[in-house]
Amino acid sequence: QVQLAESGGGSVQVGGSLRLSCLAPGFRDSSYCMAWIRQAPDKERERVARIDSAGYTMYADSAKGRFTISQNKEKTTLYLQMDSLKPEDTAVYYCAAVRGLGCPKDVTLWDYWGQGTQVSVSS
Repeated sequence: QVQLAESGGGSVQVGGSLRLSCLAPGFRDSSYCMAWIRQAPDKERERVARIDSAGYTMYADSAKGRFTISQNKEKTTLYLQMDSLKPEDTAVYYCAAVRGLGCPKDVTLWDYWGQGTQVSVSS
């Protein structure tokens, strides 16, 4: 059973920063894609950023220039550095993963999910 465990959420003011972490030890030896996916109240889940096993990254337009997705050298932990936070970034942030060579834009196709961590940005 693959388990993903997020940490690092919290409450910040507009313009602040947070760093989310996701412990994901089960993917280091395989082809995979990992992502941060968020869900705001009354909105659909949105893929914010993703990284594949080759290290290529991609960001939603809402995250470009402000968020950075990365992994540690051992590829056991996924990070999301979030800077210049806005109230519209308020959401539950999930770490998600899928094995194989694809990185689905459709969030329903991701196989593994963490429990989520709340990020709240106040003005």
